[in-house]
Amino acid sequence: MHILEYTFLNNTLENWGIALIYVAGSLVLARILYWVFSKIFKSFASKTKQRFDDILVDMLEEPIVLAVVIIGLWWGYDHLNFSDGVDKWVVRVFRILVGLNMTWMFIRLFDAMLGEFLIPFAKRKTSDNTDRFLDMIRKTLKAIFWVIGIIITLSNADYDVGALIAGLGIGGIAMAMAAKDFVANIFGGITVFFDKPFTFGDRIQVGGYDGMVQEIGIRSSKIKTLDGRIVIIPNHKFTDSYVENVSLEPTRKTRVNLGLTYDTSHERIEEAIAILKQIVLDQDMVTDECLVWFSGFGDFSLNVSLIYYIKKEGDLIEVPNQINLAILSEFNKAGLDFAFPTQTILHKEA
Repeated sequence: MHILEYTFLNNTLENWGIALIYVAGSLVLARILYWVFSKIFKSFASKTKQRFDDILVDMLEEPIVLAVVIIGLWWGYDHLNFSDGVDKWVVRVFRILVGLNMTWMFIRLFDAMLGEFLIPFAKRKTSDNTDRFLDMIRKTLKAIFWVIGIIITLSNADYDVGALIAGLGIGGIAMAMAAKDFVANIFGGITVFFDKPFTFGDRIQVGGYDGMVQEIGIRSSKIKTLDGRIVIIPNHKFTDSYVENVSLEPTRKTRVNLGLTYDTSHERIEEAIAILKQIVLDQDMVTDECLVWFSGFGDFSLNVSLIYYIKKEGDLIEVPNQINLAILSEFNKAGLDFAFPTQTILHKEA
């Protein structure tokens, strides 16, 4: 008997040799392809003005090399004879390898295109502090594509994916319920990113909190309240409640109520109104639109009211401070006296 006719695991040494040649040949061919991609294709791609072909060559290189190795392994196994049970199991393994390799290739291309074109474009169109948010979206999409790819791969390998998912049973339902808020926060973050109801640095009011936006994340956002405290708000709150963006208001309405003594004459009240109008007109950070009127008779004062509007670029603390100081100065110069609480007590004689 010739030495090549000896059998090992129900296959002759000749069959094992042929299978080994296919495997070794695929490894050699894979190495040659890797060199061709690295030295020739990349060199050609680098000479073009477009970045697309550089990315395409770089991202296809490793999956194609791996595909050659998988094909060599399959052809090598095809020259061997095993039981039907082993063949069925090996076919499933090869289908899974092919499916995962194709998923890997697609995700590499998608991630490269996203990082090269879409993310830089989004950064130019949006405000600062979006890097972390975009990276989270990038990772989330890659995870989703991996899950979809694995499900399709298992289905092509004749696994009952529906039964596998159903086999999760109550545990799967519990996990889905636990993940409900997480998913809601993810979509809330995406909504904030694309709709842009507010951006980093804006002052907003939501859920009873009033403060400046410090960070916009994929799951939650942070605002610094006017008291200096940091509040972490889940992103789904921005989609199921009202959000007031204070920073988007064109002007800030401010009201001042003054009380003059009851011995102030009609003419002096008109003088006070004229002084208030002039003070507003002299301020650069206040619009020319203002309302001044004799607003009523108080318990111990004649009331004069002023409404003015601070421009968006004006300081909400400094502008009222300047106007109030000007009112105090001009009223003192004009001899207009502010009223203070007084009581007149009448004693009834017996």
